[in-house]
Formats: sequence, structure tokens, C-alpha cells
Amino acid sequence: MDHRPQAWGRPRDDVYGAYDASFMNDNGPKQNTQQPIVTGTSVVAIKFKDGVVIAADNLASYGSLARFTDVKRLRTFADSSVLGFSGDISDMQYLNRHLTDLTLSEAYDSPDKPRLNAANLHRYLAKLLYNRRSNFDPLWNHLLVAGLDDDEAPFLAAADLLGSTYTAPSLATGFGSMLAQPILRRHVPDEESTRNLSKEQAIEIIKECMKVLYYRDARSLDTYSIAIVTKDGVDLKEDEKLEAQSWAFADRIKGYGTQTV
Repeated sequence: MDHRPQAWGRPRDDVYGAYDASFMNDNGPKQNTQQPIVTGTSVVAIKFKDGVVIAADNLASYGSLARFTDVKRLRTFADSSVLGFSGDISDMQYLNRHLTDLTLSEAYDSPDKPRLNAANLHRYLAKLLYNRRSNFDPLWNHLLVAGLDDDEAPFLAAADLLGSTYTAPSLATGFGSMLAQPILRRHVPDEESTRNLSKEQAIEIIKECMKVLYYRDARSLDTYSIAIVTKDGVDLKEDEKLEAQSWAFADRIKGYGTQTV
């Protein structure tokens, strides 16, 4: 046998003749990801008067299986912005490697101050996502970008796998868009209300959203990461635990199966 790694399992050429490599050629159509396999759920974020608070749990689910419990879905960029990833974890890892290269380029080209603030980074990622979508090979992610804009004002915006973008005083992806967004909008219904919100209040609101998501979303976890972005930089805390949980409401929930009164 030929024991070279690239030829494992093939008969020796000097005994059986040269191997016909055409059998290994991909003669079929180009294949791309049809659906996410290992996925992360909600990312929630809210603006306050001096910056943005963003959080995501540390779970990556393999279908309905809570398979990986230590996947950090918040990523800092140039100590001035934070990205939150929902969706496919492999595409998140691809984007993470891409942003690592971009960070190194920024560090060499502009060592004193990063040129890509949160607003610029959001535009860049939106164009990247739209390009992949246009090539029929989308990145199956929903991104939240938090940081500061060109005027040093708090910035929060989203971009999805189609390259669609939007911004709001509070944003959430995944199940959070249905369960957490009403809580967020109760506190910050418009841009004016964010100017009256302190950092401590914003953190408490995000923690309450993470607790509600853990109660109601089967693809969530009680361990999460939270980041606060201000003019002073990024304060990222990982492996935070939900506190003061109460399941007293559970006995009032009626599910599937035989019901007893």
C-alpha cells in the first residue's frame, strides 16, 4: 500500500499501475450550505446615554441538542466595537478569522487610532454579507454591531444573511426579537429615551432579557457573555451566570400531552 497521507488506501502504483485521479474530481454542481447545522440563538443589545450594552449566551446547539456550552458569540474589534453573532457557528468562525486579518491590517496601517469604528465596520460587513448572498453562498448569520459612530455617538445596527441592514435604539436576534424586544422597547421606545438611560439601568434591562430568554427559549443557556462599549473602550465579561431565577410561574404553563386539573 502507498502510506503517504494523500494516498491512504490506494494500491501501490508500481504493482497495480497509476491511480486514476479523475475518479476523485468533483464533476457535479457547485454545492453551498443549504441550512445551518450548529447554531447560536439570540443576541440582545440596547443603547444608553454613553454607549451600548450587548449580550449573548454561550450555547451552540446541534439541532435541538444543547451540544456546545462554551461558545463565545461576542467578539471585540479594535477595542472600539463589539459584534454579536446569531446563526451558523461555522460561518461565525469564518467571519471571526476574516475580522482577525482585518484587525491586524488596521493595527499596522493605523496604529494610533482604528479607522474602522462601529459604523464603518457595519457597512463593511453588510457589503460582505450581500456579496456572499449575491453569489448564492450566504453566510447564515444575523449580526449585531455595537460601538460608536463617526460623531462618537452610541451606534447599534444589524445585518442579516441577505445583506439587509437596519438600526434602532434596541435590537435583538433569534427568539429575542419576539421575547426580548418588547421588554427593550418598553424602556427605550425611541432615540430620545436612550439619552436618559444610564449604564447601570441598561445592564439590568439586558440581564432581565437574558433571564426571560432562558425561561422561554429551549435553545438558550444560563451562562452568557456581556459587553459594554463606551468611549473608554470595551468591557467584555464572559461566563456570567443568571441570578435570582424563579420558576414559580412554571406550574401555570400548560403544554402538550395529557392535561390534569
